[in-house]
Amino acid sequence: MSQYQYPPLSLGPDSVRLLRLLPHEDKNAPIQCQLFDYSLQEPGKRTHLYDALSYVWGDSKNPRSIYIGEHNLPVTENLHAALSHLRNFSLERIVWVDAICIDQKNTKEKEQQIQIMTTIYSQANRVLVWLGEAADNSDQALEEIRAAGGNATISLSNETIQSAVLALLQRNWFQRIWVRKRHLTILAETTESRSRFFRKLPPLEIDGYAFCLGIDSLREFYEARVELQSLIRSVTYLIKGAIFRPNYVMSRTGGVSQAICTLGELIDMYHNHEATLLHDKIYALFGMSGMSSDDLSKANLLPNYEVEWEELLQRLAKFLLCERISIDTWSGKEIAVIKSKGCILGRISSVQKTISLDGRQGVDIIFKNISEQLGYREESSAHWTLQPSAKPIRDGDLICLLQGASKPTIIRLRKDHFVIIVIAASPLETGQTGDKYIKWPEVFPRDFLLVWDWEYFPKPQDLGEYDTLVRTNDWVSENSKTEVGGYLSKAARIWNVVMILDDLEEYEEGEERLREAIVGYEMAFVQEHLDLPKGQYGRTPLSWAAGNGYNTVVNILLETYDINPNLEDSQTGRTPLLWAAKNGHEAVVKLLLETGKVEVDSKDKYSQTPLLWAAINRHEAIVKLLLETGKVEIDSKDNKYSRTLLSWAAGNGYKAVVKLLLETGKVEIDSKDKYSQTPLLWAAMNGHEAIVKLLLETGKVEVESKDNEYGQTSLSWAAENGHEAVVKLLLETGKVEIESKDDEYSRTLLSWAAGNGYKAVVKLLLETGKVEIDSKDKYGRTPLLWAARNGHKVIGKLLLETGKVEIDSKDKYSQTSLLWAATNGHEAVVKLLLETGKAEIELKNEYGLTPLSWAVENGHEAVVKILDNYVN
Repeated sequence: MSQYQYPPLSLGPDSVRLLRLLPHEDKNAPIQCQLFDYSLQEPGKRTHLYDALSYVWGDSKNPRSIYIGEHNLPVTENLHAALSHLRNFSLERIVWVDAICIDQKNTKEKEQQIQIMTTIYSQANRVLVWLGEAADNSDQALEEIRAAGGNATISLSNETIQSAVLALLQRNWFQRIWVRKRHLTILAETTESRSRFFRKLPPLEIDGYAFCLGIDSLREFYEARVELQSLIRSVTYLIKGAIFRPNYVMSRTGGVSQAICTLGELIDMYHNHEATLLHDKIYALFGMSGMSSDDLSKANLLPNYEVEWEELLQRLAKFLLCERISIDTWSGKEIAVIKSKGCILGRISSVQKTISLDGRQGVDIIFKNISEQLGYREESSAHWTLQPSAKPIRDGDLICLLQGASKPTIIRLRKDHFVIIVIAASPLETGQTGDKYIKWPEVFPRDFLLVWDWEYFPKPQDLGEYDTLVRTNDWVSENSKTEVGGYLSKAARIWNVVMILDDLEEYEEGEERLREAIVGYEMAFVQEHLDLPKGQYGRTPLSWAAGNGYNTVVNILLETYDINPNLEDSQTGRTPLLWAAKNGHEAVVKLLLETGKVEVDSKDKYSQTPLLWAAINRHEAIVKLLLETGKVEIDSKDNKYSRTLLSWAAGNGYKAVVKLLLETGKVEIDSKDKYSQTPLLWAAMNGHEAIVKLLLETGKVEVESKDNEYGQTSLSWAAENGHEAVVKLLLETGKVEIESKDDEYSRTLLSWAAGNGYKAVVKLLLETGKVEIDSKDKYGRTPLLWAARNGHKVIGKLLLETGKVEIDSKDKYSQTSLLWAATNGHEAVVKLLLETGKAEIELKNEYGLTPLSWAVENGHEAVVKILDNYVN
């Protein structure tokens, strides 16, 4: 007898073949059938009078024959058994069976039929699920499941029942991608269609929804088995969810769609199910996703078995994430390695154990929103409800957003990479927290290495390394071909993980892993004791190497990796150039400038530029290099003190840097900071004579400019701090007001110098002949009183020798110079004042205390003795 040859489908693109299963009284008689074409476009009909069979093809090594008219058609043993059970002894039965109704040798027909598979199942009168022949007490297992679904009491402690239920749930039907798809679609589309599970005689049928209720009630039997749990949950989710979904929903284009979930959700749920052809692990889900032929065409995903598997997996990943990702796939392997820029959104703080009626699961999220500047973090929380996933979500899993992706991805940290748990999370909640919404970041500073493995189930304690995956799967990595390249790659991967941990503020764990990265660089460059940046979180490998002056490391990082040389650390916002300039590494600065890619005038979180840091830290050669680029804003101010480069250099006494800046002719010489302090005032305050001289020689400084905090001039600060040479320079200008008083205490230059004991400055001022020697401040204290109060005998002598001081002048507390000297125990000053013969020893202050009583009260025995002798 000849083998059956399929004629082409004749009724248009929505036509199918149906199988007419002819009756026979003899159960062992050959199975006789007829095939006929049928259109699914009959107006007004949502269901048709045929049943759809959901089953596992089974082994094709020992085929059995059925007969289409006079022609033989080989089928698998499992399908033959199913048809034998379906055949009635007197009535014809109309059935759709994929292995028979689709010409399996016609690739184009298979590709076309895949696109209408949802319609085929959704419009069937009912779907029949064939789990296989009775075995391992499957009869008893089905009875127990049905009873459990009806809330009947069952024997949970009976080991035989437990084994039977587990054996049933581990049957191949639950693992196959096609049978899952068909079963789910039917239950999702119409309440008129029913699903039935059947087995060998004695006959037993179980309603699909009741079956799932029973399975749920027996969860303790299988929930400890991660792989089995994900398979079962994917069944119950879509069966129970079918109750709440409409038969038809509107598509994006306004037409009718039979979408159950998005393609991303379906992939997350079913990628661990099996298929004879790997392509079908993707194609089998299209119908449930509601994607039209146009949608699939735009995504370059139209069913095409001529496309290599590794290319198809790449197209899928790019469709779900973004075209710009870098992705590697391999022939025959259900794994993809994805590299992409991205950012961390937060962490899953808890996963609810309770599953909702529609099969979804709730998770609580703690978000770490990172601003564009990477220095500002705002923590918030939200609750998401997610569909089941093949890999169970766990507490501590991370949520990231890859650059260009429209949906977040849930990932799990490993040693030096991440594994994808959910590739495109579609929560019911959209990130609402309280009365505001989480705003996804628009900057993607981190490099993510993600492994999307459809077969592997990562365990919480598994901290696998990426190199182990490379060796296990025979992948080839350009950077790992050499030993040095291997060390470098591993160090870079670990460091990327460290930066992501820093974004999550997991600093201790980040620092621990950072040690491993540093070891990698030590081994790669044969260097020992490379610096570990303790307490400096968010540093990139390039900024670490640049900041420490590791020229070789910087050079290789720039040449080997696609590194953004302007990437800022998250703690200070500093770029590699800024770190190198700040720490004085001239060779590294040259390397970075030679790339032509660095932002020369980048600012850290305090608005300090590389040039400003180089000026602050006196790195003259680097200042010169940066100025020569012509790309720096020379009068840039920091945002903390509003100080310019010239202000910092002048204040710190860096003469060479000041000269460089002045020679540009582009600096504002008299610029003021937030306290109105000019470069001249800073230089005078800190006693930098040469710089004061340079600034004065420009003729562009206002010598009498006052700050707005204390109202002091450059001369006032120089006098207060005892800088004789600077005081002399300023006096020689002839532009200073020698009797100028500060705004806070109304003290003159002489008062400050006398009170602080600066003899040379006091002499300079007295020699001008222009100072009021007995001027009083806001507390009524004269220069002599300040000198006596602070124990400066030499200053007191200078002032007394002028003959212009009132020795017994009182301050606002009626304290004289003698009273203050006695109070504070300054023996020499007490003697000096008494020797003038003009100091009144019995004068009392406002508390009625004399110099002697003050000395006694404060325990100054030497002063008490002097005063006592003088009185007696």
